[in-house]
Amino acid sequence: MDEMDETEDLRARWRRTALAAGARRDPAPYADRLLAAWAEPQRRYHTTAHLAAVLARLDTLVAHTDTAGVDVEAVRLAAWFHDAVYRPDRSENEERSAALAERALPELGVDAARTAEVARLVRLTVTHDPAPGDTEGELLCDADLAVLAGDPPAYAAYVAAVREEYGFVPEDAFRAGRAAVLRQLLALPRLFRTPYAAAHWEAPARRNLAAELADLT
Repeated sequence: MDEMDETEDLRARWRRTALAAGARRDPAPYADRLLAAWAEPQRRYHTTAHLAAVLARLDTLVAHTDTAGVDVEAVRLAAWFHDAVYRPDRSENEERSAALAERALPELGVDAARTAEVARLVRLTVTHDPAPGDTEGELLCDADLAVLAGDPPAYAAYVAAVREEYGFVPEDAFRAGRAAVLRQLLALPRLFRTPYAAAHWEAPARRNLAAELADLT
């Protein structure tokens, strides 16, 4: 899919999600603003391609999950907002992204309870550590981390894009910081919480992380 087709697909996805979530205003201007944010020039990994990938992986997870009682539309909205504010040199990106959702969704007509859930989910991506039984959180976090389970070329492209985003960090400092992140991830008892992701993505993700750590050290 070329960039133009991807953008139109994302616009259509946003419209479906916004309307299903209870939007009472035209969703199109909100899509324009969100897509513009996701296309800002400082981004190399956290781009519209990442947004599209998270939404596609979320579709896969939803198809393999018992979603009775689960607010799937809130999860989809959270995917749209989770990196809507992104500066690689800042630490408050998730908080600012959640605050953006808290402003935009009521304007759109989304009710207060769903807006609060979207903001909660966006903030959860700071740790990617949903509580047991938090299916909405598991879906979003697993979809966001699924990049770790890519095949070797896809994973290499992800690593390169992350390095580009942090191009302002000297090489030695980046390698040390990245290695620390990889060790933290590998030390987790599990990277993925949903049954599908655990079965299909856990093992390749751990192989990728271990191989990258070996290269760094």
